[in-house]
Amino acid sequence: MAARNGGPEHYRPFVQAYGPYIYKTVYAVLHSPHDAEDVTQEALLQIYRSLPSYRMDGLKTWITRIAVNKAIDFKRSRARRPEELVEREAVDRQSADLQADGMLAAAPRPAAEAEAIRREELRHVQAMVNELPDNYRGVVTAFYMEEKSYEQIAAETGLERKSVESKLYRARGWMKRHWRKEDFE
Repeated sequence: MAARNGGPEHYRPFVQAYGPYIYKTVYAVLHSPHDAEDVTQEALLQIYRSLPSYRMDGLKTWITRIAVNKAIDFKRSRARRPEELVEREAVDRQSADLQADGMLAAAPRPAAEAEAIRREELRHVQAMVNELPDNYRGVVTAFYMEEKSYEQIAAETGLERKSVESKLYRARGWMKRHWRKEDFE
């Protein structure tokens, strides 16, 4: 692959070939044209930076995984910043109104492959989370899988906010000691 061994000028054909696919994949997760464009750029940058470590097998699966992970990370970060979300929703509503009026092209449909990969990754992650000790599993599931805030978890479990933070901190330490990066590839 020329993009792997060459400089940025060799990456342009890759972007032209896979950019639309990555956009569709990201859009399937975010459902926002504006956010999908931003995250697609981030995913393409991440792919470019990661090319030296790419093992030359399953290119489409590899780039899909990067794109889906970038989209999920973006979605999580947006959930933790509700004030920006309100502004973004207004922009998305305007875009949806323009689409309804036929002024914008219809948004791409989610790729079946991306959805299948996402579901499989979620099943795998859930299986890994189920291996956590009982005292960590609940807060990890609530925080990472259900995307709840520390306050929500504290209210639902009857714990103090600091206790929730502490459990998550210890759970992350446990995961670092017991899980390998390869377990998620």
